[in-house]
Amino acid sequence: MKILITGSNGLLGQKLVGLLLTKGVKVIATGIGTDRTNNNSINYTYTQLDITNQEEVEQVIGHHEPDVVVNTAAMTNVDQCETEKKRCRKLNVDAVRYIVEACETNDTFLIHLSTDFIFDGENGPYKEGDIANPISFYGESKLDAEEIVIKSKTKWAILRTVLVYGVVPSMSRSNIILWVKDSIENKKNIKVVTDQWRTPTLAEDLAMGCYLTAIKKETGIFNISGKDMLTPYDMAIKTANYFNLDQSFIAKADSTTFSQTAKRPAKTGFTIDKAISKLGYEPHSFDEGIAILDGQMKELQKIQSERK
Repeated sequence: MKILITGSNGLLGQKLVGLLLTKGVKVIATGIGTDRTNNNSINYTYTQLDITNQEEVEQVIGHHEPDVVVNTAAMTNVDQCETEKKRCRKLNVDAVRYIVEACETNDTFLIHLSTDFIFDGENGPYKEGDIANPISFYGESKLDAEEIVIKSKTKWAILRTVLVYGVVPSMSRSNIILWVKDSIENKKNIKVVTDQWRTPTLAEDLAMGCYLTAIKKETGIFNISGKDMLTPYDMAIKTANYFNLDQSFIAKADSTTFSQTAKRPAKTGFTIDKAISKLGYEPHSFDEGIAILDGQMKELQKIQSERK
């Protein structure tokens, strides 16, 4: 099997590359700039691709003729999407149309990544068939992209996910576990909201969801997330407990405490029964996820110290 990944330099992209190569899959990784994975496998190819350039999308997918395209690329900074709507739409909507059309031309199975932010957060956790009602431009753009995929003539699957966390050697963004750990270790007081609920997703679990969908060629919409419904405050306390950190640095807050450009849904999270039954998806608990990240961080620190 040959799988092409867009956005391979991102957190999910890097995790997916690593997983697929262990499964003997031929991987065509694509992204902006130089390759962050530095993989030397004979089954691995990296090529630069600007998904907002329709001609490039057609050329790359047409040249490599993958069995599956996994579209992980997107503009995901919710506030940035609100202030840079034109750019957001270009990356999250127009580019998806180009990818869909290229997949139709090449009879390629498309796996497209979406988000819990297509929902308003009034009735979470959500099932796949629940009515979407985004309250941010980011959410609107992702819902518009879903509609393009659903109407396409190619075989497709949409994987919706929630608050993805993980670590990789080349990270462009932090996550709540690292933020809490670093803040408390540096004796910095932090405020964490108690009025938002999510089912946080370990990046390895989401990568596995992509792989299972690809090998089973399951079509339709699937919720791929963690199984624990938690507030960010819950996540912070669990992180502090795991690392034996002083919880007194963590203060409860509500979302009105923070001035954010875009609205956030209050309670999302997913029901993942469909993914469990149809894909064989088995996510880790949040506690297990913290332990996995801890092991990976120690391994990265070891590698970095050996290079000095």
